[in-house]
Amino acid sequence: MRLHPLTSLAAAGSTAVITTAAASWPLSLTVIAAAAGLSVAGGVARRMLPAVAVILVPLVLSLLAMHGLFFPEGTTVLAQWGPARVTVEGLQFALKRGAQLSAVVTVLLLCSLTMSVPDLVAALSARGVRSRFAFVLASTLTLLPAIGSRLGRIRQAQEARGLVIRPGIVGRAGAFRWQAVPLVLSLVEEAGTRAAALQARGFGSSGPCTSYREVPDPPAQRCVRVVLLLAAVAAIAARLWQPTAGA
Repeated sequence: MRLHPLTSLAAAGSTAVITTAAASWPLSLTVIAAAAGLSVAGGVARRMLPAVAVILVPLVLSLLAMHGLFFPEGTTVLAQWGPARVTVEGLQFALKRGAQLSAVVTVLLLCSLTMSVPDLVAALSARGVRSRFAFVLASTLTLLPAIGSRLGRIRQAQEARGLVIRPGIVGRAGAFRWQAVPLVLSLVEEAGTRAAALQARGFGSSGPCTSYREVPDPPAQRCVRVVLLLAAVAAIAARLWQPTAGA
């Protein structure tokens, strides 16, 4: 059974909220493993892995540098250089937050890579959402994978013209400055082309819009979305109640 786009969004959003609210190592790692398995089953693992690395590597490194070196509650000092102290508590806190971020990022990327953008636009439009807003939301969800794919094509074209990229993160970072300009220019040009195409299809019209695409929405999936929403609200309430209960 194919998931409705709103069901996929509800599942990804609810999972991200619950994982963040729970702040649990086992849950975060379970979500990451489940998302990785689903990406392999869905055939999007090769596209998702580079995007995950681009987002998470600098985030996790910044968390380790900030909390691993300057964690005021840390008492077990492993190394010290002036005011900077590497503490066990700081590293544990940084890794815990990194696991939460990794779970959220992998889930949202999996949703964006497996969801059908035309189906999402049609589903939102059928529920009274303006077509322009629906398209902006759908484009935002698929922006990062689209940039990753475009960047890969630019890199292949430059390598075919003789650009030599040294292996490793440093080599790729040095080559990125040669790829940034054509990437930005191509995105700007594509934005203009899309705007003209949307205008021709009546996205800027103030009248009622119709769509030839119909997205089936079984009653069972509508019930699942309600349960997912309630689960996310319950997780937030439990997180907010926890400090009060412990006080």
